[in-house]
Amino acid sequence: MLVMVGCDLARAEEALCRRVRELVAELQPAIDSTRIVLNATHNHGAPCVRTDRQLAAKLAARGVNVPADWSYYGVAPEAMSPLAFLEFAAPRIAAAIDEAWRNRKPGGVSFGLAHAVLSHNRNVVYKDGRAQQFGPVDVPDFSHIEGYEDHSVGLLCTWSLTGELTGVVVNVPCAAWGMGQEITADYWHETRNELRRRLRHSVQVLQQIAASAEQWPRVLIESRAQERMLKMLGRSWRQELAIRLADAVTSILPCLQQHIEWDPAFVHRVEQIELPQLQITAEMARSRQIEFEQLLAEYRQLRSAIEAQPEMRNQPNWFTKISGVYWRMARANRVLQMCENQRCSSSLPVTVHVIRLDSLAIVTHPLALFLDYGIQIKARSKAIQTFTVQTADGHYRYLPTERSMAGGKNYGSVPESIVFGPEGGAQLVEETLRLIASLWPE
Repeated sequence: MLVMVGCDLARAEEALCRRVRELVAELQPAIDSTRIVLNATHNHGAPCVRTDRQLAAKLAARGVNVPADWSYYGVAPEAMSPLAFLEFAAPRIAAAIDEAWRNRKPGGVSFGLAHAVLSHNRNVVYKDGRAQQFGPVDVPDFSHIEGYEDHSVGLLCTWSLTGELTGVVVNVPCAAWGMGQEITADYWHETRNELRRRLRHSVQVLQQIAASAEQWPRVLIESRAQERMLKMLGRSWRQELAIRLADAVTSILPCLQQHIEWDPAFVHRVEQIELPQLQITAEMARSRQIEFEQLLAEYRQLRSAIEAQPEMRNQPNWFTKISGVYWRMARANRVLQMCENQRCSSSLPVTVHVIRLDSLAIVTHPLALFLDYGIQIKARSKAIQTFTVQTADGHYRYLPTERSMAGGKNYGSVPESIVFGPEGGAQLVEETLRLIASLWPE
């Protein structure tokens, strides 16, 4: 069996996955909870369940008490906490799984490939070799965009016995941005609405983000021309993305309806793969320790000011500055913790799901893989078509390429943002391909 759940969240945190499995085991014992896969859209406009209890304990030992619920943010705004959101979301996800299980019916599947321009590589490279996320391109030393872009749209359709479309899994290498200042499902909200408007309201849409950590739904080259076109079309950028994606889906649906598999080969395997951790040097640790102490002093100062003047909490976004300082302090501490951890073990296990459905393969990873790794997997896969799914069943942050790390202090390629380096990425590709091949013993 296989249960796929798409979440409009930044990350499918291990704590959320674990809680959902516990609740599903109570609601529906017939479901093997290890066969449940939660994937996130990497949406930056969503609540989260992240905490940093290790940092909270470290600060408590130094006389700074941070609420455990808000240990990822450093302060407690008047909002639902990450742990409260976990207990809000997990029962609803579990109930949705239970409902889907109880209402399942025989049917068929078909899959195919379309294309839509949704995302672009966000790393800008300059003539001296350095790279910068969303760096300026209208400068004399601009050289090129760092890497390849993938505009594929993978589509897996489910059909009733009468040949009526019941659902679509849409797999695209484009993270959700979380555009705007409010909680949002980002472009997936407009996409679901557009697909249901064109198809039927009852059609279910399940979103998957393929390996694409450095890809982003933001235009860097000819951005002014893009803005002009949106004004002429009378659309928001999210609406434009939804229309492009819906056009890609509906363009191949008539063909897919003619190629339904009613008894496809199906295999689902789950395996833990040991990957080598990025090695933190003594120099890295020293620099982060200095940075940590400086940020801790600034955090203390800001927090003392807020405690002395509680009316500051009445100002809009009062927590932005202090949370930003705390966030950078947590990132520095993350490197220090990695240095401590590598003394005990040089590797960590990651959970990988591999699925065969007819001649389609689906692979999931608990990381945000840079695009090159996804391309390598798809290019060498034994399956005719392969869906990669990132930020699924846990999250070990970004997995950058050697090329990206060579660009210097670029977000997503620095020790603060990663657990595994290019060596781990190369090993993950080979192990994933081995697992895919095992689904086709013939």
